[in-house]
Amino acid sequence: MIGTFYRAAGPDKPLFASVGDDIAPGKVLCIIEAMKLFNEIESEVSGRIVKVLAEDSSPVEYDQPLFLVEPF
Repeated sequence: MIGTFYRAAGPDKPLFASVGDDIAPGKVLCIIEAMKLFNEIESEVSGRIVKVLAEDSSPVEYDQPLFLVEPF
């Protein structure tokens, strides 16, 4: 396990990104917690989120796809 995937900054906070959202480079999509450090993961492409591939609060690995994005 490399880290833990979080879709929001906290339980009472809105999701960073959901299915159907339009995204652009630099938009924060999620947070990965690794060794008590919280790292914001930003989009590298423009497009629309088609599917979220990881469950909230689940462990994730290096190079694991987290979102399926349809590019513009």
